[in-house]
Amino acid sequence: MNDQTTGLVLRELSGVAELKRAEQFQKTVWGEDDPPDNSDIMLAIQHEGGLVAGAFRGDQMLGFLFGFPTSESHIQHSHRLAVHPDSRGMGLGAKLKWFQRDWCLHRGITLVRWTYDPLRSINAGLNITRLGATAGIYHKDYYGQMVGINAGVASDRLLAEWELNAPHVAALEKGNNTALPATANDSLTIEIPKDLDTLLSTDLDKAVAERLRVREAITAAFVKGYRITAFDIDAGRYLMTRA
Repeated sequence: MNDQTTGLVLRELSGVAELKRAEQFQKTVWGEDDPPDNSDIMLAIQHEGGLVAGAFRGDQMLGFLFGFPTSESHIQHSHRLAVHPDSRGMGLGAKLKWFQRDWCLHRGITLVRWTYDPLRSINAGLNITRLGATAGIYHKDYYGQMVGINAGVASDRLLAEWELNAPHVAALEKGNNTALPATANDSLTIEIPKDLDTLLSTDLDKAVAERLRVREAITAAFVKGYRITAFDIDAGRYLMTRA
């Protein structure tokens, strides 16, 4: 996928040298202490039907995406999505995900799922608001103790599920930002911190308390049959609906 106006190219990575560059790219984004997915693993998974892609301008790698097959042929697990710190604000995360959608649909894959930190509003805004993924599964301390930018609080994760052929997803891909999943009979909202990274660096105790508060609220709602179907970026809160 080429954007002639910006010189941006989205494509699969090719060869060991580019995959090794992707290793260092991961360290740049997540921190030197956070182990990256290594080139050997990515190469093998790519050859077995996985997706290892990047966003490039010339020879410069600006973004990275890594997804792999699951036990169900119509489902891909999207493991990594990263944008270089100097290239944020360009919408590269969304561009890479739409590239992934096209790539998957071309191969008969209709559902992509991935985990993300429910307290990170930037990720929620991308995953839920801009892409149209929904969530109904919460993993407590999914990865155990982590290092790098994720250090300090339990590694709770939501499972985002992206129905690639859903009407609201297709509408969002065409630029209809008002698209929403099917309406429901009742709803509730749950607020999250506006900036988790600042909270981690200035008030770790509050960050831990916020993790537990949001965990309790979301898991209790899931038990009652609610599902995350929208995220208000300005207010920093999830909308949960129950059909």
